[in-house]
Parts: sequence; C-alpha cells; structure tokens
Amino acid sequence: MRTRTLAPALLLILPLATACGESSGTGSGGGSSKTVTVTVGYQSKTINTVTAGTLLRSLGYFEQELAARGKKDGVTYKVDWQDYATGAPITAQMTAGKIDIGSMGDFPLLINAARGKELKQPTRLVSVTGYNLRGGLNTVVTAPDAKLESLADLRGKKVSTSVGSAADGTLVRALQRAGIDPEKGIEKLNQQPSVGASALQAGSVDALSQFVAWPGQLAFEGRAKALYDGAELNLPTFHGVTVREKFTAEHPAVLEDFLRAQRKATEHLRTQPVAAAEAVAKETGLPAEVVYLYNGANGIATFDPALRPELLAALKEDVPVLKAAKLVDSVDVDGFVDPAPLKRAAAGTQDYPAAAPGRPELWLKEGNRTQSFDSPAALLKALKAAGPAAIRAAYVPDAVTGTLWFADKAVWVAEGSELRAFVTPSGAKAYAEQHAGSGARIVSFAEAGALAS
Repeated sequence: MRTRTLAPALLLILPLATACGESSGTGSGGGSSKTVTVTVGYQSKTINTVTAGTLLRSLGYFEQELAARGKKDGVTYKVDWQDYATGAPITAQMTAGKIDIGSMGDFPLLINAARGKELKQPTRLVSVTGYNLRGGLNTVVTAPDAKLESLADLRGKKVSTSVGSAADGTLVRALQRAGIDPEKGIEKLNQQPSVGASALQAGSVDALSQFVAWPGQLAFEGRAKALYDGAELNLPTFHGVTVREKFTAEHPAVLEDFLRAQRKATEHLRTQPVAAAEAVAKETGLPAEVVYLYNGANGIATFDPALRPELLAALKEDVPVLKAAKLVDSVDVDGFVDPAPLKRAAAGTQDYPAAAPGRPELWLKEGNRTQSFDSPAALLKALKAAGPAAIRAAYVPDAVTGTLWFADKAVWVAEGSELRAFVTPSGAKAYAEQHAGSGARIVSFAEAGALAS
C-alpha cells in the first residue's frame, strides 16, 4: 500500500480523515477546513488496469487534479492506494465501505455489482481501462515440457484458476466449446495467480488459466507454454473502473477528477508506450518486455476509457456463466453502468479509435526503441540483421486471432514463401492441416528465421 497526501500549503498541518471518502472538519481561530480521503483499490500486476492503477499512481495525475481542486475548495485531499492480486478483495472492501474506487476484470465487475446490491452498498461501472475485442487477455498455459497439445487434452486433468475471474470465465467457455464439462470434466483448483503459477512449476497442476500478465510472464521466463489463446472465443474481454454509489453522490467532482486523470494516463500510455512499460515494470517488478507484450503500441490490450457498446454487450453475455456457477443470482448490467461521469470528465476531448490489427514489432536495446513491420518474415529478417545481443524482445501477432506473442515462443508455419506465427500448437496444427494442399507445415523458430532470410 502507498499513501500520498496533497494539500494547499496553508492546510498541511490539518489532521487527516481516518476513513475513505470521509471528511473531517477542524477549526482554528473561528475558521474551518476539511480533509477528504479517497481510497483506490487496484491490481498492480494486472497490467491492463494500469491507467487506473499502477501507471496512474506513478504519474501522479490524480493527485495533481485533487491538488488543484483543493486550492479552490479549501480542502485537503489524501489518496490511499491499495494493491491487490485479484478483484475479489477489492469488492469485499468496497461493500464494506472501505474502498471508494476500484478496477477489475469483466467477470469480477459483475460480482462487484451483485454484491454491492445485496449488501446495500451499490456500485457503478464508470469507465474501461484495457480491452481485447476477441478475448486475448486470458490464456491457458501448461508446463514447457508437457505433452498436452490442445484444450481437449485437459479432460480429467488438474487446472488452476481464480474462480470468478475473467480467466475462469474463459476456461469455462473454452471447455464447454471443447465438449468438456467445466465442473466435472476437470479437477479445478481455485488459487491465487501466484499460487497457481508455483503449482504449475511444481507439477502439482497440469495447466493454469489466468489473466494478463501471468501467461505472458511465465512464457517469457520459460516456465510455461501457451495451450489455449482466449481470443479463440472471439468474445470481448476488458477491465474497468467501479465506484461506490455513495461516494459518487458525496464527491461527484472527485470522481470526475479521477476519470480525467485516467484519460491523461491513457494518453501517456498510447503516445509513450515504451516509457509507460518501463515505468510499470519498475513499479511491479515485472519484466518490461512482458508489460509491453500487453500494453505496447501493438499490444494485446487496447486502452480506452470509453464504455464501448460491444464491451457492454459482452458483459451481458457473461452473466449466465456466473449464474451457472452460482456466483451471482442476476445482474442488471444496464443499471450497473453509469456513463455520465466519464462524459462530463471527457467533455471536449476526442474519442480514441477502435482497436486496430496488431503488427510484428521489434524492441531494440539501442535507443530503447521499437520498430513495426508489415509481415512476420520482415520481422525475422530484422532479427537476424540486428543480432541477438541488440534485441530486447520481438513480438508477432497470431495469424488467426491476432493475439500478440513473443516471436521465439510462437509456433511457426511455413506455407510456400509465407511465414505465419501462432500462439498455440493447436492453432498452428489446425492451420497447417487446413492448408496442407499448399504445403503448409509447422517449422521451428530457427527454421522460420532461415526461411525468411
């Protein structure tokens, strides 16, 4: 947890409120003043929430907005940042009135809405952080030397996930499409992401279904390989910002300050993706190359605070999955979404464009810069020309789903003079079989590089 206090110079000596969202009045010489504490719950390592969490905190934009407001209002504002591994504890703290603003994934957001209503602490969804229109933010991974090649191979196996998370939702849907009962067809272990990662490495589970950035981190470190790309579902997934209704009613301008700050952080990330990745890496301890996989210029996540219709439509499709798992009774999605604060905060600004197809990208050590390419083959040629010592990371989009992945961890298919990359072995195998007539075949990364040259 990290706390920062911002106040006008004359108010620095005033006592602070002890509870989130509370104001405390004190008097001196007939005068009066107030302190307002805003408690923000975030997930530092869920890095497509950084514009409402890790990056926003490091840039100090929210504190700057509140400092300006404090000078006008004569109020001292204190921001209390609380870091969690998943959305569930944030919801627990929000329904206890101890967190005012929180960020979490789509499935946890629905649970947040349901619990808030049940416990008479209603919450509202007010913005989005990062999204992927196909579902590529969630991935099922297995051990590097595992014999598993497709989701169908998970039947009867032990799979770790965080129940109620977006990654669990992806697992449930993917298993259903594979004809496997998500409750009886596998042995599901409900674990925190870090616990599941350790269990995978220890061999006590066969696979791990998790959200950004765990799959990419494990693959980058050579501790896992992708088994199922969540983008195969072709269903949008996103993370968003939720706020307690009571806090909004008491401090509507503060919420708008937060959303304005979030937009500034989004602009910073979109215009300076390398610097943003380095900053998030410094704050979280994650490799910057992994952060960039998701948050880079061609990354898996697209950052835009807008409550896009396709995202809200997908949220409604998530409700039956949670109901079937008995995690919620029902959720009024339309009643949960409140677009008004963001509209006010974003007044006079331009909307961001929808996600564009990702391109192969190379991150060079010299100058700490990146280059994009028109084809995987062009990327491979550049890799050879630069040499291993000059390269930080190389990324390539899946030929079918578009999910960005590390070029050296991808599965490559050669088809005549064309080279295509895939996140998973099953994706590459399916493509090669469908295009066997044109000579499509799976090749190693080294062979792909030789063919590109």
